[in-house]
Amino acid sequence: MILKKTLFFCIFMMYPFVHEAPFITLTTPGFDYRQSAVLGNVFHPGYVPNHMTDYPSPYSFWHRLRNTITHIGIAIYWRLWVNIPRVQKEISAQFPELPPLLDLERNMSLALMNTHFSIGIPLPLLPSQVEVGGMHCRPARPLPQEVESWILGAGTAGVIYFNLGSLVIGTHLPVQYRKVLVEAFRRLPQRVLWKFEGELEDLPENVMISKWLSQQDILGHDNVKVFITHCGLLSLQEAIYHATPLLALPIFSDQPRNAMVVKKNELGHFLLWEELTVDLVVDSLTDIINNPKYKENVMRMSTGMRDQPTSPRDRAVFWTEYVIRHRGAPQLRSPAAQLSWVEFLMLDVLLLLHLALFLLVFILRRIFRVIAAKALGSGINKMKKE
Repeated sequence: MILKKTLFFCIFMMYPFVHEAPFITLTTPGFDYRQSAVLGNVFHPGYVPNHMTDYPSPYSFWHRLRNTITHIGIAIYWRLWVNIPRVQKEISAQFPELPPLLDLERNMSLALMNTHFSIGIPLPLLPSQVEVGGMHCRPARPLPQEVESWILGAGTAGVIYFNLGSLVIGTHLPVQYRKVLVEAFRRLPQRVLWKFEGELEDLPENVMISKWLSQQDILGHDNVKVFITHCGLLSLQEAIYHATPLLALPIFSDQPRNAMVVKKNELGHFLLWEELTVDLVVDSLTDIINNPKYKENVMRMSTGMRDQPTSPRDRAVFWTEYVIRHRGAPQLRSPAAQLSWVEFLMLDVLLLLHLALFLLVFILRRIFRVIAAKALGSGINKMKKE
């Protein structure tokens, strides 16, 4: 589910540079599972998706097996062998007296999680894990006159907004996919507003390209019918907040899993780049625009996301200040965070119980054998006497 062109990304995990002081971190679903393990709350792979992909619910046996393997792989291989050593090397070079990152991590008091149960699934969270998903979302503001006129000029047919995020540059999009999309847009009665860095040849009259667009202000416009997106987490949250149906074209990392949210909740369609055709794009967009269920579903989810006693921003501020007021708030820390994985999973206890059960079975078998042997011997002696 990736473009047929290698994309290299450098991902840096930022840690507060403090000595033996509790700290707060802001995480995304891509990091939640690792942070949850540190805080002492491991999510169950039987129903909680990993940060790379998701499966239809309820999970089958093979889905649960694959999900478990991926959870373990992320926690051990990606985290301890790939990511942490590289970041540790760079930070140690700049701050040689800083304690190891893993030691700092164990001293964490609070994780602000960029999730919300209305978009994903309800999770069993500790007091030190606070959901602030959608904290960046805001009401739409007035658009520049040129963009506003373009959107209103589409009339009742409406506008399709296309943005693959900030990491995927438009000119890096393989030519074959560009041609498919341009031809598909040419066949549509809607206007298309496309964030594209560069020039496009043979551009249809109903397509407007721009190097930068104010995404939330566009998504909040009443005449925008569909959002074609790579399905990054922030884009997904913004689309749901502004109740805009989606056509998901995920590329890498957590985007396929986010696209599964779109598919599961019928917020739009989920397409693979390798299967992209002009007819498929046209049919998918036409269905999203003409079938009212997608708009109704995303409006219902938007209502659930907005219906909170406090805003995510206020919640983040409160808990951050709470940790400061209480000098690190040690009362938030779970004792489980200090356990090894053997102790946390009770493997030593389970091993002892299995050994005890094995010993009990062994002893009972020996006793039964002795009793059976005596009974058999008595029977033989009785037969001889007779």
